[in-house]
This record gives sequence, structure tokens and C-alpha cells, in this order.
Amino acid sequence: MNDVHALSGAYAVDALDDIERAQFERHLVECAECRAEVDSLREGAAMLADVAPVAPPAALRDRILAEVATVRPLPPQVVEVRPRRRRFPALVAAAAAVVTLGVGAPIAYQALSSDTPSVDVSATERVLRAADTEKYVQRFDDGSRATVYRSKALGQAVIVTEGMADPGEGKVYELWLDHDGEMVAAGFMPKGPDNTVLLSGDAAAAEGVGITVEPEGGSDEPNLETAVVFAFDA
Repeated sequence: MNDVHALSGAYAVDALDDIERAQFERHLVECAECRAEVDSLREGAAMLADVAPVAPPAALRDRILAEVATVRPLPPQVVEVRPRRRRFPALVAAAAAVVTLGVGAPIAYQALSSDTPSVDVSATERVLRAADTEKYVQRFDDGSRATVYRSKALGQAVIVTEGMADPGEGKVYELWLDHDGEMVAAGFMPKGPDNTVLLSGDAAAAEGVGITVEPEGGSDEPNLETAVVFAFDA
């Protein structure tokens, strides 16, 4: 969508798909106007909850059931993340080829006021708006950017990419958490230049996040020649 601001209404009533929701949540981090609009829309939705319901026509239920019977549901998509632990040898010694550090700084993001009605909040959004969230940014020579958000309190991290190059035919970007030199597989980035991914695993105790280019399906050990590491502040 050309105007991401137009998603605020659908976001407020949880009517976005996963991709649109992730894109809009990334936009909310930077846009105070949209955060205020979402708050206002959710307050309006809460007021509507007090309106007396109107009974639907008696024939509506039968018509809906008849139409549903003609729809063939699709099977759910299952994404497997393998909880592997593998050594990441000589991480510091290979710094010239491997390590690019982002700059960490706490960020404050509160999308909902204390008076906002209770709503379902995604795990990604909780990380982005946590009071202790740290932000680590890496800019690449081709103009692309990757940002890692980490909340120690929640024990989770989110990576947001903008304009990332395609990893190549039969390749995928694999994500890792660095635990005292041991790299633990933490998921994959979907195809496409702009993504928001919640990493699996304990990010609170991690010392950093790594991105590598691997064959589709992932590797048992990270490919050091393609690695970029976001080192968390101590």
C-alpha cells in the first residue's frame, strides 16, 4: 500500500493480515500521528460496545451457513524453526569478515494509553513498545537497513528489514542468537526486502543477533563469510 497511514483504521479493529500488521507496527514506532489515531479509534470502538445489539434477520444464519458449505478451506501453513545450538568459533577474531556493530539505545514507545480498552496485542508489538526496548541499527552500502529491537524484560527480540537484497536463488537469511559464543538458530526471514520477524529463543541472555545467508531450510552451523552480527550493549 502506498499510504501506510491509511492502515490505522483496519489496525485498530485487528482487520490486517500478518504482513500488513507487521508493516504498520514498524511504522507506528516512528509515527506519533498514527499512534494517536489508533488510540482514538480504539476508544471509539469501546464506546460502541455499549450500544444495544440489533438482532439479525432470521434468514441470515441459514444463508451464511449455505455459503460456507461451498467454500473449501486451505490447509494451515506450518513454519518449522529448529532449536539448534552450534558453536560460532572465533567470533571476535573474525571480526573483519563477520562483525558489524549496531548502536544500541533505549527507545520509548507507548502506543496505548492506560485508559485504552483491553485488546489483543501481538508479541511483536509488545517488544516494539516495551519500556526497556533497545534499538540496534545496521545500514548497508546498497542503502538497505536492518534494525534489531530487544526487550530484556520480555526476553524477546524483533528484527525489521528495509530494502534488503535478495539472498539469492536457493538461499535464505537465517537468524541466530549469540549466547556466549554459541549461536542458536532463531528463525528465518521471509523472502522480500521489507520484513518484521520475531526471533525465537531467549533474547534476554543473548549477547547479540546474527544474520547469515544459508541454503533454504537452514544450516547446522552459521556461514561466517556472510555473517552480520548486532552486538548488544553489556
